Amino acid sequence: MVHFLGTFRPSPTLSCFAHYRHQISLKSSQLSVPRNGFSPFRRIFQASLQSNSTNGDAGLQLPADQSEIIFMGTGTSEGIPRVSCLTNPLKTCPVCSKAVELGNKNRRLNTSILIRYAGASGSSNILIDAGKLLQHHRPCPVVLDACFSITVLSDGFLPLGVCLFVTSCISVRIRTIDAVIITHSHADAVGGLDDLRDWTNNVQPSIPIYVAQRDFEVMKKTHYYIVDTSVILPGAAVSELQFNIMLEEPFVVRDLKITPLPVWHGHGYRSLGFRFGNICYISDVSEIPEETYPLLKDCEILILDALRPDRSSSTHFGLPRALEEVRKIQPKRTLFTGMMHLMDHEKVNDYLMKLKETEGLDMQLSYDGLRVPVML
Repeated sequence: MVHFLGTFRPSPTLSCFAHYRHQISLKSSQLSVPRNGFSPFRRIFQASLQSNSTNGDAGLQLPADQSEIIFMGTGTSEGIPRVSCLTNPLKTCPVCSKAVELGNKNRRLNTSILIRYAGASGSSNILIDAGKLLQHHRPCPVVLDACFSITVLSDGFLPLGVCLFVTSCISVRIRTIDAVIITHSHADAVGGLDDLRDWTNNVQPSIPIYVAQRDFEVMKKTHYYIVDTSVILPGAAVSELQFNIMLEEPFVVRDLKITPLPVWHGHGYRSLGFRFGNICYISDVSEIPEETYPLLKDCEILILDALRPDRSSSTHFGLPRALEEVRKIQPKRTLFTGMMHLMDHEKVNDYLMKLKETEGLDMQLSYDGLRVPVML
């Protein structure tokens, strides 16, 4: 049986370090912020220490037989806040400045969702994509990632490394991962496959990976040591992954029917969305082929790519194009994902609320940690 331990909790505020205050003082030799140089970093770190922001879903309790979707990440490849924005002494990025606050909904990791499926045989955890920032999703009591000389601390202040920007840990208590389904082979979708070693080394013997043949060919080069573990030196441990080649036709994972939704992610580059139940997930798209639209019929929840507020790029829908697609597909509810730092959560959602009043379309930006109960 697959176990899902606990409920989603927001990133803990750093006020929980209060009884260790002597260890995290800005004057501490272990945890210091340069007095000279980039003063924004001092403000960012102090704001993080003082933040008491919480996620509105923190107290959500679901019955054991209730399926749900958890948004593990809703941002672009580099995530938000951007390092380039936080280190710019000449210009302040309004969205990235908000995103350093713990619990702020502009804080975004690589686009990914977790399907918690309450099936007849028990609860299953099915992950769509494992990007470069997968480690920041990992369950842990407290993680502090800070800037420059600030040490990344976890579980009793054990040093784990150094990070260039303040970020948080999404405490989704996942004990097992029953499958990972890959949309495409870009780094923000597969860059975290190596990090799955924590599960396969310590929790479960292996994890099934569902991937298209074209993307598997790429992974033979980018993740050659995971695809062919015979090259690993004796005693070394890597992720134990079972690769399953997907065709563009329905398949079943843990009793849940998954239907691929072929789309274009730039000229000539194929990516996949997925339909499960009446939920359609399309995270990376620049064009939807005509043959895919019938697969979107009677969609109740559409999760759709919307990179920026003003226009599309060569590889992603912008909000105007995404709105056109929503009007065409006519889902009951739409949640946009894959937003860059030009997409201010509150401002864009205010605009979408006005569209709901005038057009009757239920649309919102998703955010990291959002939980949506669903019927599957």
